[in-house]
Amino acid sequence: MNIRKNDTVKIIKGKDRGKSGRVLQVVKKDEDRLMVTVEGLNLRYKHLRPRRDREKGQRIMFPALMDATNVMLVCPKCGKATRIGFQINAEKSELTREKKQRICKKCSAVI
Repeated sequence: MNIRKNDTVKIIKGKDRGKSGRVLQVVKKDEDRLMVTVEGLNLRYKHLRPRRDREKGQRIMFPALMDATNVMLVCPKCGKATRIGFQINAEKSELTREKKQRICKKCSAVI
């Protein structure tokens, strides 16, 4: 998975294009499809009926799921939206196994 919870992402497609926010949730829909929820973006309304007499109905605004292909990770070091590469850490001992790390394609920093 390229995008994880608490990553900062920038939206590249849709009505909130150009805005950035923190990832609240990552959901795997199918084998090859990820959906993400971004804090304060892609907002939708949910209408609730009154449950009892003399109670008002409500409209609740919540961030909806969006496809992970519509967002790009923002590098914490250079601050730009970037693609993600992977690097396998060469340090290997008997007790630990190889570690796969995400790296920024623009500045080569470990994310």
